[in-house]
Amino acid sequence: MTQANNPLHGIKLETIVTSLVEKYGWEELASRINIQCFKDNPSVKSTLKFLRKTPWARDKVEYLYLKANKLPLPPPKEDSRGAFTTKPRPSKAKVASTRPATHKAATAKPSSSTAAEKSTTPVNADIWGTNSN
Repeated sequence: MTQANNPLHGIKLETIVTSLVEKYGWEELASRINIQCFKDNPSVKSTLKFLRKTPWARDKVEYLYLKANKLPLPPPKEDSRGAFTTKPRPSKAKVASTRPATHKAATAKPSSSTAAEKSTTPVNADIWGTNSN
């Protein structure tokens, strides 16, 4: 019995999709899971075809089905990038501009400040001034 702990064992994907459509409707499904087959001309047949080819989308639909029916949730899986799917994605770092800097003199920090001055002056005080009101 390798499927003893699988709450989806014996449940067809078609049953999952039709159950979610009956409960939420296509518009609500599209807002909960950002998948084009829920938004543009949705049908059970096209959704099944897409979900069978796309594992990440199928995982999201199965997870929503489990949550909606209050069934036990599976442990987090590792996706194809090596990250766990339940972890939030890290914020994207700002990419440095490829344009050459024309005002380097204005952006350069003064080298005369000491470590003690840096700890007492507010951030960007050299740009905005200090709030000594």
